[in-house]
Amino acid sequence: MTTFTELGIDTDIARALAESGITSAFPIQEQTIPLAIRRQDIIGQAKTGTGKTYGFGLPLVQMIELGAKPTLKALIVVPTRELAVQVYQDLVLAAQHRKLKIAAIYGGKAYESQTAELAAGTHLVVGTPGRLLDLIGKKILRLADVAHMVLDEADKMLDLGFLPDIEKLFAAVPADRHTMLFSATMPDAIVTLAKRFMRNPVHIRATDPDEGRTQANIRHIIYRAHQLDKTELIGRILRANNVAKTVIFTRTKRQAANLQLELNHRGFATAAVHGDLGQDQREKEMAKFKNGTRKVLLATDIAARGIDVNDVTHVINFNTPDDAETYLHRVGRTGRAGNTGIAVTLVDWDEMHKWALINSALGLEIPEPPETYSSSPHLFSDLDIPKGTKGRITTAAKPNSSRHNTHGTNSNSHTADNNTSAARTTGTAEGAPRRRRRTHSRVNSEE
Repeated sequence: MTTFTELGIDTDIARALAESGITSAFPIQEQTIPLAIRRQDIIGQAKTGTGKTYGFGLPLVQMIELGAKPTLKALIVVPTRELAVQVYQDLVLAAQHRKLKIAAIYGGKAYESQTAELAAGTHLVVGTPGRLLDLIGKKILRLADVAHMVLDEADKMLDLGFLPDIEKLFAAVPADRHTMLFSATMPDAIVTLAKRFMRNPVHIRATDPDEGRTQANIRHIIYRAHQLDKTELIGRILRANNVAKTVIFTRTKRQAANLQLELNHRGFATAAVHGDLGQDQREKEMAKFKNGTRKVLLATDIAARGIDVNDVTHVINFNTPDDAETYLHRVGRTGRAGNTGIAVTLVDWDEMHKWALINSALGLEIPEPPETYSSSPHLFSDLDIPKGTKGRITTAAKPNSSRHNTHGTNSNSHTADNNTSAARTTGTAEGAPRRRRRTHSRVNSEE
Protein backbone atom coordinates (compact mmCIF):
# COMPACT_ATOMS: atom_id res chain seq x y z
CA MET A 1 0.00 0.00 0.00
CA THR A 2 1.21 3.50 -0.84
CA THR A 3 1.66 5.99 2.00
CA PHE A 4 0.78 9.66 1.72
CA THR A 5 4.36 10.78 2.26
CA GLU A 6 5.38 8.61 -0.70
CA LEU A 7 2.89 10.60 -2.79
CA GLY A 8 4.53 13.87 -1.78
CA ILE A 9 2.27 14.90 1.10
CA ASP A 10 3.98 16.78 3.95
CA THR A 11 4.72 14.85 7.12
CA ASP A 12 2.47 16.96 9.37
CA ILE A 13 -0.55 16.23 7.16
CA ALA A 14 0.30 12.53 6.98
CA ARG A 15 0.68 12.47 10.77
CA ALA A 16 -2.75 14.05 11.23
CA LEU A 17 -4.30 11.36 9.06
CA ALA A 18 -2.40 8.58 10.82
CA GLU A 19 -3.70 9.77 14.19
CA SER A 20 -7.20 9.00 12.86
CA GLY A 21 -6.15 5.61 11.50
CA ILE A 22 -5.69 6.71 7.87
CA THR A 23 -2.27 5.50 6.77
CA SER A 24 -2.47 4.36 3.15
CA ALA A 25 -3.91 5.91 0.00
CA PHE A 26 -6.79 4.73 -2.13
CA PRO A 27 -6.23 4.36 -5.91
CA ILE A 28 -7.89 7.70 -6.75
CA GLN A 29 -5.58 9.41 -4.26
CA GLU A 30 -2.50 7.66 -5.63
CA GLN A 31 -3.30 8.86 -9.13
CA THR A 32 -4.45 12.41 -8.43
CA ILE A 33 -2.34 13.73 -5.53
CA PRO A 34 1.03 13.89 -7.38
CA LEU A 35 -0.60 15.65 -10.34
CA ALA A 36 -2.63 18.04 -8.20
CA ILE A 37 0.46 19.13 -6.27
CA ARG A 38 1.92 20.17 -9.64
CA ARG A 39 -1.23 22.24 -10.33
CA GLN A 40 -2.44 19.96 -13.12
CA ASP A 41 -6.13 20.40 -13.95
CA ILE A 42 -7.90 17.12 -13.19
CA ILE A 43 -11.21 15.41 -13.87
CA GLY A 44 -11.22 12.70 -11.19
CA GLN A 45 -13.65 9.80 -11.30
CA ALA A 46 -13.95 7.04 -8.71
CA LYS A 47 -16.76 5.16 -7.07
CA THR A 48 -18.48 6.50 -3.98
CA GLY A 49 -16.63 5.83 -0.75
CA THR A 50 -13.15 5.43 -2.29
CA GLY A 51 -11.45 8.58 -1.02
CA LYS A 52 -12.13 11.34 -3.53
CA THR A 53 -12.22 14.08 -0.87
CA TYR A 54 -8.58 13.60 0.10
CA GLY A 55 -7.68 13.18 -3.57
CA PHE A 56 -8.23 16.90 -4.04
CA GLY A 57 -8.25 18.05 -0.41
CA LEU A 58 -4.75 17.04 0.69
CA PRO A 59 -3.02 18.88 -2.19
CA LEU A 60 -5.04 22.02 -1.35
CA VAL A 61 -4.14 21.85 2.34
CA GLN A 62 -0.48 21.50 1.36
CA MET A 63 -0.27 24.08 -1.44
CA ILE A 64 -1.88 27.04 0.34
CA GLU A 65 0.73 29.42 1.71
CA LEU A 66 0.14 30.66 5.25
CA GLY A 67 0.70 34.42 5.32
CA ALA A 68 0.44 36.92 8.16
CA LYS A 69 -3.29 37.48 7.41
CA PRO A 70 -5.30 34.60 5.95
CA THR A 71 -6.27 35.19 2.32
CA LEU A 72 -8.80 33.07 0.48
CA LYS A 73 -6.78 30.91 -1.91
CA ALA A 74 -8.97 27.84 -2.48
CA LEU A 75 -12.67 27.30 -3.10
CA ILE A 76 -14.46 23.93 -3.00
CA VAL A 77 -18.04 23.96 -4.32
CA VAL A 78 -20.43 21.14 -3.39
CA PRO A 79 -24.12 20.55 -4.21
CA THR A 80 -25.56 19.93 -0.71
CA ARG A 81 -25.23 21.29 2.81
CA GLU A 82 -24.53 17.83 4.19
CA LEU A 83 -21.62 17.33 1.81
CA ALA A 84 -20.25 20.78 2.68
CA VAL A 85 -20.11 19.78 6.35
CA GLN A 86 -18.51 16.42 5.53
CA VAL A 87 -15.77 17.87 3.30
CA TYR A 88 -15.09 20.63 5.83
CA GLN A 89 -14.65 18.11 8.65
CA ASP A 90 -12.32 15.94 6.56
CA LEU A 91 -10.08 18.89 5.71
CA VAL A 92 -10.02 20.23 9.27
CA LEU A 93 -8.78 16.81 10.35
CA ALA A 94 -6.01 16.81 7.73
CA ALA A 95 -4.92 20.37 8.59
CA GLN A 96 -4.97 20.06 12.37
CA HIS A 97 -1.18 20.46 12.69
CA ARG A 98 -0.93 23.63 10.62
CA LYS A 99 -2.50 27.06 11.03
CA LEU A 100 -4.83 26.76 8.06
CA LYS A 101 -8.16 28.55 8.36
CA ILE A 102 -11.05 26.66 6.76
CA ALA A 103 -14.67 27.85 6.58
CA ALA A 104 -17.89 26.05 5.67
CA ILE A 105 -20.37 28.37 3.93
CA TYR A 106 -23.83 26.99 3.20
CA GLY A 107 -27.51 27.84 3.50
CA GLY A 108 -29.78 27.16 6.43
CA LYS A 109 -27.30 28.71 8.88
CA ALA A 110 -27.25 32.25 10.28
CA TYR A 111 -25.34 34.80 8.21
CA GLU A 112 -23.69 36.39 11.22
CA SER A 113 -21.34 33.55 12.14
CA GLN A 114 -20.31 32.93 8.52
CA THR A 115 -19.80 36.65 7.89
CA ALA A 116 -17.64 36.96 11.00
CA GLU A 117 -15.56 33.96 9.97
CA LEU A 118 -14.90 35.43 6.53
CA ALA A 119 -14.10 38.86 7.99
CA ALA A 120 -11.51 37.31 10.31
CA GLY A 121 -9.79 35.75 7.31
CA THR A 122 -9.78 32.26 5.84
CA HIS A 123 -7.54 30.31 3.48
CA LEU A 124 -10.05 27.80 2.16
CA VAL A 125 -13.83 27.84 1.78
CA VAL A 126 -16.14 24.86 1.29
CA GLY A 127 -19.59 25.97 0.22
CA THR A 128 -22.83 25.51 -1.67
CA PRO A 129 -23.55 27.65 -4.75
CA GLY A 130 -26.57 29.57 -3.42
CA ARG A 131 -24.98 30.87 -0.21
CA LEU A 132 -21.64 31.56 -1.92
CA LEU A 133 -23.29 33.72 -4.60
CA ASP A 134 -25.41 35.43 -1.95
CA LEU A 135 -22.32 36.49 0.01
CA ILE A 136 -20.51 37.50 -3.18
CA GLY A 137 -23.48 39.71 -4.06
CA LYS A 138 -23.29 41.33 -0.62
CA LYS A 139 -19.53 41.88 -1.19
CA ILE A 140 -18.75 39.83 1.90
CA LEU A 141 -17.04 37.02 0.00
CA ARG A 142 -14.31 37.96 -2.50
CA LEU A 143 -12.73 35.45 -4.85
CA ALA A 144 -10.16 37.64 -6.59
CA ASP A 145 -7.21 35.79 -5.02
CA VAL A 146 -8.50 32.24 -5.45
CA ALA A 147 -5.76 30.09 -7.01
CA HIS A 148 -7.48 26.68 -6.73
CA MET A 149 -11.10 25.76 -7.44
CA VAL A 150 -12.74 22.36 -7.00
CA LEU A 151 -16.17 21.08 -7.95
CA ASP A 152 -17.06 18.04 -5.84
CA GLU A 153 -19.85 15.82 -7.20
CA ALA A 154 -19.24 17.60 -10.49
CA ASP A 155 -21.87 15.67 -12.42
CA LYS A 156 -24.54 17.16 -10.16
CA MET A 157 -22.89 20.59 -10.13
CA LEU A 158 -22.87 20.85 -13.91
CA ASP A 159 -26.39 19.66 -14.65
CA LEU A 160 -28.96 22.13 -15.93
CA GLY A 161 -30.18 23.10 -12.46
CA PHE A 162 -26.80 24.21 -11.11
CA LEU A 163 -25.04 25.30 -14.29
CA PRO A 164 -25.97 29.04 -14.22
CA ASP A 165 -24.69 29.36 -10.64
CA ILE A 166 -21.49 27.47 -11.46
CA GLU A 167 -20.84 29.74 -14.44
CA LYS A 168 -21.19 32.78 -12.16
CA LEU A 169 -18.72 31.32 -9.66
CA PHE A 170 -16.17 30.55 -12.35
CA ALA A 171 -16.56 34.10 -13.68
CA ALA A 172 -15.73 35.43 -10.20
CA VAL A 173 -12.36 33.64 -9.86
CA PRO A 174 -9.14 34.37 -11.80
CA ALA A 175 -8.86 32.80 -15.25
CA ASP A 176 -5.43 31.29 -14.50
CA ARG A 177 -6.67 29.28 -11.52
CA HIS A 178 -5.98 25.58 -10.91
CA THR A 179 -9.22 23.61 -11.43
CA MET A 180 -10.25 20.10 -10.34
CA LEU A 181 -13.57 18.27 -10.84
CA PHE A 182 -14.41 15.08 -8.94
CA SER A 183 -17.38 12.71 -8.99
CA ALA A 184 -18.39 9.06 -8.89
CA THR A 185 -20.13 9.36 -12.26
CA MET A 186 -18.97 11.49 -15.17
CA PRO A 187 -21.13 11.21 -18.33
CA ASP A 188 -19.45 12.23 -21.59
CA ALA A 189 -21.69 15.29 -21.91
CA ILE A 190 -20.55 16.50 -18.47
CA VAL A 191 -16.88 15.93 -19.35
CA THR A 192 -17.31 18.01 -22.52
CA LEU A 193 -19.02 20.77 -20.55
CA ALA A 194 -16.40 20.67 -17.80
CA LYS A 195 -13.60 21.32 -20.23
CA ARG A 196 -15.04 24.80 -20.81
CA PHE A 197 -13.75 25.72 -17.37
CA MET A 198 -10.40 23.90 -17.51
CA ARG A 199 -7.00 23.95 -19.22
CA ASN A 200 -5.85 20.65 -20.72
CA PRO A 201 -7.36 18.54 -17.95
CA VAL A 202 -6.26 14.98 -17.30
CA HIS A 203 -9.23 12.60 -16.95
CA ILE A 204 -8.42 10.00 -14.28
CA ARG A 205 -10.68 6.99 -13.83
CA ALA A 206 -9.67 5.03 -10.73
CA THR A 207 -11.81 2.01 -11.63
CA ASP A 208 -11.29 -1.40 -13.16
CA PRO A 209 -12.78 -1.31 -16.70
CA ASP A 210 -14.06 -4.87 -16.20
CA GLU A 211 -15.63 -4.23 -12.81
CA GLY A 212 -18.77 -2.43 -13.94
CA ARG A 213 -20.28 0.75 -12.54
CA THR A 214 -21.20 -0.60 -9.11
CA GLN A 215 -18.79 -1.42 -6.28
CA ALA A 216 -17.82 -5.08 -6.13
CA ASN A 217 -17.99 -5.06 -2.32
CA ILE A 218 -21.71 -4.21 -2.23
CA ARG A 219 -24.27 -7.02 -2.41
CA HIS A 220 -27.46 -5.97 -4.20
CA ILE A 221 -30.75 -7.53 -3.05
CA ILE A 222 -33.94 -6.61 -4.89
CA TYR A 223 -37.44 -7.52 -3.69
CA ARG A 224 -40.89 -6.87 -5.12
CA ALA A 225 -42.68 -5.74 -1.97
CA HIS A 226 -46.18 -4.63 -1.03
CA GLN A 227 -46.47 -1.03 0.18
CA LEU A 228 -48.48 -2.00 3.27
CA ASP A 229 -45.94 -4.63 4.34
CA LYS A 230 -42.75 -2.62 3.88
CA THR A 231 -42.48 -1.31 7.43
CA GLU A 232 -42.74 -4.80 8.93
CA LEU A 233 -40.27 -6.11 6.35
CA ILE A 234 -37.80 -3.32 7.14
CA GLY A 235 -38.20 -3.91 10.87
CA ARG A 236 -37.12 -7.51 10.42
CA ILE A 237 -34.11 -6.48 8.30
CA LEU A 238 -33.04 -4.08 11.05
CA ARG A 239 -32.88 -7.04 13.47
CA ALA A 240 -30.62 -9.15 11.24
CA ASN A 241 -27.50 -10.57 12.88
CA ASN A 242 -25.04 -8.58 10.77
CA VAL A 243 -26.60 -5.10 11.00
CA ALA A 244 -24.57 -2.25 12.47
CA LYS A 245 -25.83 1.03 10.98
CA THR A 246 -28.52 1.37 8.33
CA VAL A 247 -29.54 4.20 6.00
CA ILE A 248 -33.10 4.04 4.67
CA PHE A 249 -33.85 6.24 1.66
CA THR A 250 -37.35 7.43 0.84
CA ARG A 251 -38.52 9.39 -2.17
CA THR A 252 -40.24 12.15 -0.19
CA LYS A 253 -39.83 13.93 3.11
CA ARG A 254 -43.35 12.89 4.10
CA GLN A 255 -42.47 9.24 3.63
CA ALA A 256 -39.31 9.74 5.70
CA ALA A 257 -41.24 11.38 8.55
CA ASN A 258 -43.99 8.75 8.53
CA LEU A 259 -41.56 5.84 8.42
CA GLN A 260 -39.53 7.34 11.27
CA LEU A 261 -42.67 7.53 13.43
CA GLU A 262 -43.54 3.92 12.66
CA LEU A 263 -40.05 2.61 13.36
CA ASN A 264 -39.78 4.61 16.58
CA HIS A 265 -43.11 3.13 17.67
CA ARG A 266 -41.65 -0.32 17.00
CA GLY A 267 -38.73 0.39 19.33
CA PHE A 268 -35.95 1.39 16.90
CA ALA A 269 -33.77 4.39 17.67
CA THR A 270 -33.79 6.49 14.49
CA ALA A 271 -32.50 9.79 13.16
CA ALA A 272 -33.78 11.62 10.09
CA VAL A 273 -32.47 14.05 7.47
CA HIS A 274 -35.00 15.60 5.10
CA GLY A 275 -36.35 18.90 3.83
CA ASP A 276 -38.83 19.54 6.65
CA LEU A 277 -35.96 19.87 9.14
CA GLY A 278 -33.92 23.01 9.67
CA GLN A 279 -30.20 22.84 9.00
CA ASP A 280 -29.23 22.83 12.67
CA GLN A 281 -31.60 19.92 13.30
CA ARG A 282 -30.24 18.03 10.28
CA GLU A 283 -26.71 18.36 11.64
CA LYS A 284 -27.77 17.19 15.10
CA GLU A 285 -29.55 14.18 13.62
CA MET A 286 -26.54 13.30 11.46
CA ALA A 287 -24.25 13.61 14.48
CA LYS A 288 -26.40 11.11 16.41
CA PHE A 289 -26.09 8.66 13.54
CA LYS A 290 -22.34 9.10 13.18
CA ASN A 291 -21.60 8.69 16.88
CA GLY A 292 -23.82 5.62 17.13
CA THR A 293 -26.50 7.11 19.37
CA ARG A 294 -28.92 6.27 16.56
CA LYS A 295 -28.36 3.16 14.46
CA VAL A 296 -30.92 3.96 11.75
CA LEU A 297 -31.00 7.06 9.53
CA LEU A 298 -34.06 8.00 7.47
CA ALA A 299 -33.05 10.19 4.54
CA THR A 300 -34.23 11.68 1.29
CA ASP A 301 -31.91 12.32 -1.63
CA ILE A 302 -30.79 15.68 -0.22
CA ALA A 303 -28.42 13.63 1.94
CA ALA A 304 -27.38 10.96 -0.55
CA ARG A 305 -24.13 12.76 -1.37
CA GLY A 306 -23.21 13.81 2.14
CA ILE A 307 -23.34 10.69 4.32
CA ASP A 308 -19.75 9.56 4.85
CA VAL A 309 -19.94 6.96 7.63
CA ASN A 310 -17.65 3.97 7.24
CA ASP A 311 -19.62 1.51 9.37
CA VAL A 312 -22.92 1.62 7.46
CA THR A 313 -23.60 -2.06 6.78
CA HIS A 314 -26.98 -1.74 5.07
CA VAL A 315 -28.76 0.67 2.75
CA ILE A 316 -32.49 0.16 2.18
CA ASN A 317 -34.37 1.85 -0.65
CA PHE A 318 -37.97 2.19 0.56
CA ASN A 319 -38.98 2.75 -3.06
CA THR A 320 -37.16 2.36 -6.37
CA PRO A 321 -34.81 5.30 -7.06
CA ASP A 322 -35.74 7.49 -10.01
CA ASP A 323 -32.69 6.62 -12.10
CA ALA A 324 -29.39 4.74 -12.17
CA GLU A 325 -27.30 7.67 -10.93
CA THR A 326 -29.53 8.15 -7.88
CA TYR A 327 -29.30 4.43 -7.18
CA LEU A 328 -25.49 4.54 -7.32
CA HIS A 329 -25.22 7.45 -4.93
CA ARG A 330 -27.70 5.92 -2.48
CA VAL A 331 -26.17 2.46 -2.29
CA GLY A 332 -22.70 4.01 -2.14
CA ARG A 333 -23.41 4.98 1.48
CA THR A 334 -22.46 1.40 2.38
CA GLY A 335 -19.32 -0.53 1.46
CA ARG A 336 -17.13 2.48 2.19
CA ALA A 337 -13.42 2.57 3.01
CA GLY A 338 -12.92 -1.04 1.91
CA ASN A 339 -15.77 -2.52 3.98
CA THR A 340 -18.49 -4.71 2.51
CA GLY A 341 -22.14 -3.71 2.43
CA ILE A 342 -25.67 -4.79 1.55
CA ALA A 343 -28.12 -2.72 -0.50
CA VAL A 344 -31.79 -3.76 -0.37
CA THR A 345 -34.29 -2.19 -2.76
CA LEU A 346 -38.05 -2.63 -2.28
CA VAL A 347 -39.77 -2.36 -5.65
CA ASP A 348 -43.48 -1.65 -5.81
CA TRP A 349 -45.52 -3.50 -8.41
CA ASP A 350 -45.91 -0.30 -10.47
CA GLU A 351 -42.15 0.38 -10.29
CA MET A 352 -41.01 -2.76 -12.08
CA HIS A 353 -40.34 -0.87 -15.31
CA LYS A 354 -38.23 1.68 -13.42
CA TRP A 355 -36.14 -1.05 -11.80
CA ALA A 356 -35.67 -2.75 -15.19
CA LEU A 357 -34.15 0.47 -16.56
CA ILE A 358 -31.74 0.77 -13.60
CA ASN A 359 -30.82 -2.90 -13.84
CA SER A 360 -30.02 -2.52 -17.53
CA ALA A 361 -28.19 0.83 -17.23
CA LEU A 362 -25.85 -0.48 -14.52
CA GLY A 363 -25.38 -3.92 -16.05
CA LEU A 364 -26.39 -5.65 -12.82
CA GLU A 365 -27.99 -8.56 -14.67
CA ILE A 366 -30.27 -9.30 -11.72
CA PRO A 367 -33.28 -11.51 -12.62
CA GLU A 368 -36.83 -10.30 -12.00
CA PRO A 369 -37.18 -9.49 -8.27
CA PRO A 370 -39.03 -12.17 -6.29
CA GLU A 371 -42.34 -11.32 -4.66
CA THR A 372 -41.40 -10.87 -1.02
CA TYR A 373 -43.33 -10.39 2.20
CA SER A 374 -42.16 -9.96 5.78
CA SER A 375 -43.03 -13.64 6.30
CA SER A 376 -41.21 -14.99 3.21
CA PRO A 377 -38.64 -17.66 4.18
CA HIS A 378 -36.03 -16.36 1.71
CA LEU A 379 -36.05 -12.92 3.43
CA PHE A 380 -34.70 -14.54 6.60
CA SER A 381 -32.06 -16.65 4.86
CA ASP A 382 -30.96 -13.89 2.45
CA LEU A 383 -30.28 -11.38 5.21
CA ASP A 384 -29.32 -13.60 8.14
CA ILE A 385 -32.42 -12.75 10.17
CA PRO A 386 -33.04 -15.10 13.11
CA LYS A 387 -36.04 -17.35 12.54
CA GLY A 388 -39.19 -16.02 14.17
CA THR A 389 -37.93 -12.42 14.34
CA LYS A 390 -40.66 -9.76 14.21
CA GLY A 391 -40.28 -6.22 12.93
CA ARG A 392 -40.39 -4.62 16.34
CA ILE A 393 -38.36 -4.64 19.55
CA THR A 394 -39.95 -5.68 22.80
CA THR A 395 -39.56 -3.45 25.85
CA ALA A 396 -37.31 -6.00 27.56
CA ALA A 397 -34.99 -6.10 24.57
CA LYS A 398 -34.24 -2.40 24.22
CA PRO A 399 -32.35 -0.93 27.19
CA ASN A 400 -30.98 2.49 26.20
CA SER A 401 -32.58 2.02 22.77
CA SER A 402 -29.86 -0.47 21.84
CA ARG A 403 -30.96 -3.83 20.48
CA HIS A 404 -27.59 -5.06 19.28
CA ASN A 405 -26.46 -6.70 22.51
CA THR A 406 -29.66 -8.75 22.53
CA HIS A 407 -29.99 -9.96 18.96
CA GLY A 408 -26.72 -11.40 17.77
CA THR A 409 -23.25 -10.01 17.38
CA ASN A 410 -22.68 -7.11 15.02
CA SER A 411 -19.57 -6.11 13.14
CA ASN A 412 -18.63 -3.11 11.02
CA SER A 413 -17.73 -5.43 8.20
CA HIS A 414 -19.16 -8.70 7.01
CA THR A 415 -18.73 -11.19 4.24
CA ALA A 416 -20.44 -10.30 0.97
CA ASP A 417 -22.40 -13.02 -0.79
CA ASN A 418 -22.03 -12.90 -4.54
CA ASN A 419 -25.18 -14.93 -5.05
CA THR A 420 -27.83 -12.21 -4.86
CA SER A 421 -31.25 -13.07 -3.59
CA ALA A 422 -32.76 -11.73 -6.79
CA ALA A 423 -31.88 -15.07 -8.39
CA ARG A 424 -34.44 -16.77 -6.11
CA THR A 425 -38.01 -17.51 -6.95
CA THR A 426 -40.76 -17.76 -4.40
CA GLY A 427 -44.24 -19.15 -4.33
CA THR A 428 -47.25 -17.83 -2.51
CA ALA A 429 -46.40 -15.77 0.55
CA GLU A 430 -47.11 -17.36 3.90
CA GLY A 431 -49.34 -14.51 4.96
CA ALA A 432 -50.81 -11.45 3.31
CA PRO A 433 -49.86 -8.11 4.89
CA ARG A 434 -52.33 -6.66 7.32
CA ARG A 435 -53.79 -3.26 6.48
CA ARG A 436 -52.40 -0.44 8.62
CA ARG A 437 -54.09 2.78 9.64
CA ARG A 438 -51.42 4.98 8.07
CA THR A 439 -50.57 5.00 4.39
CA HIS A 440 -47.74 6.83 2.71
CA SER A 441 -48.71 9.75 0.49
CA ARG A 442 -46.89 10.04 -2.79
CA VAL A 443 -45.39 13.43 -3.51
CA ASN A 444 -43.46 14.19 -6.66
CA SER A 445 -40.56 16.10 -5.13
CA GLU A 446 -38.63 16.40 -1.90
CA GLU A 447 -38.84 20.14 -1.38
